Amino acid sequence: MAGDIVAPPSRKADGAYFTPEAVAATLVAWAVRGREDRLLDPSCGDGIFVAAHARSVGVERDAASACLARERAPSGEIHVGDFFAWAERTAERFDCAAGNPPFIRYQRFAGETRARALRVCRELGADFSGLTSSWAPFLVATASLLRPGGRMAFVVPAEIGHAPYAVPFLEFALARFSTVHLVAIREKLFPGLSEDCWLLFADGFGGATDEIRLSAVDRFVPSRDPPDAFERVDVREWRTAWSRRLRPYLMPRAARHAYRQVADSDAARRLGEVAAVGIGYVTGANDFFHLRPSQAARLGIPATFLHPAVRNGRSLAGPVLTDADVARWRAADEPYLLLRLPRVGALPRSVAAYLDGEAGRLARTAYKCRVRSPWHVVPDVAVPDYLLSYMSGERPSLARNDARCVATNSVHCVRLRDPGARERLEAWGSPFIDLSCELQGHPLGGGMLKLEPREAAQVVLPAHGQVHDLDRAAVREGLSAMRAWRHRAG
Repeated sequence: MAGDIVAPPSRKADGAYFTPEAVAATLVAWAVRGREDRLLDPSCGDGIFVAAHARSVGVERDAASACLARERAPSGEIHVGDFFAWAERTAERFDCAAGNPPFIRYQRFAGETRARALRVCRELGADFSGLTSSWAPFLVATASLLRPGGRMAFVVPAEIGHAPYAVPFLEFALARFSTVHLVAIREKLFPGLSEDCWLLFADGFGGATDEIRLSAVDRFVPSRDPPDAFERVDVREWRTAWSRRLRPYLMPRAARHAYRQVADSDAARRLGEVAAVGIGYVTGANDFFHLRPSQAARLGIPATFLHPAVRNGRSLAGPVLTDADVARWRAADEPYLLLRLPRVGALPRSVAAYLDGEAGRLARTAYKCRVRSPWHVVPDVAVPDYLLSYMSGERPSLARNDARCVATNSVHCVRLRDPGARERLEAWGSPFIDLSCELQGHPLGGGMLKLEPREAAQVVLPAHGQVHDLDRAAVREGLSAMRAWRHRAG
């Protein structure tokens, strides 16, 4: 990110969204303590940060944006090129740094720049996985260019509160700054983006701290300093009780206490203890492998080779998936029939004709089809005990699979390890389990909650009667807070 709210398409692909002037002014005003301070912006965009302080250096890989930065900040020093290459070359050290680094997800944060960034960070003691977004390596490399006692103030994505790839940066910051203060802002800093943003204030480079200061505010208010009110997050608790996630600290202390009392008890179970949670099958060509009843009849595909399938979470309308649900799909002529073919043996002429037809010739060119043999056999098709929605609005849906459907990777397949756990799963949708889903999952744009298989496996299933009356109010308050932070009412 760096530069106007609505970015040109090429900059948007680079994670470039220019910063509101009031946000830039706030960050620079805190980072700079004196007129002679030297400030660094590692991704200066159009120069809104470097223009706020005369003795500034900006690095920008986009030449057009760098030209704008020079016009906006004639007293600044603007370098065009890859920041990580520049950071390795420069001998200069800075009193402070401020900016809004690009939020480039790992799929596009690739090539030589990514390799250099990960190597530089690894040498500095921050070992990122290949799934990291670009902003975290930017901040590690920037911190390494500070003088002892230096400060840095940056816009960061709210993912810093829950993403595993953010942990190496946070651990790096805790080991190298005497103060690490995050300001979580519920109202969007960038109204045109689905991405929520927080602010980072790190002070005293060369020191260390055993706490994270976390301020939770409804909206950004310009100021020369971060908020005076903050929660002191004990790093040991953050690492152990909350698996290095800061999102739980957005809810009231009473809610955290009530949740931990249940989650840490011997009576509670994690979903992953009583069931295996995994993704459904991947066809590689969904439209080809899923047929409507009318299409199957017209093609003459025998029922032996067709199996009812759940293609997305919208099909999970209630706590039980029944034959009546499948009958409704059939009556609506929905494409719910998976073409499930055997690996060996002769196929009926009608099936062979469909495979060799125009749609089949196109489907077999898809990557997943090309790399398997035979291409038309969809692997990993199984009938799970339950089906769990992958992305959801109010709450993830869990449906008992009485209809014995199979499912695509748009939903999760839950297979019981312990049949005695069914009673716990019947409580799905209770406020406590809803809160556990909020804490283990993570928010997406548009108020959606995403629950990866590894996150779903950590959802806490309390024993019957384990959540007491006094705790229920605290749990509901915590649930309301977590939903509000992902822009979901209720």
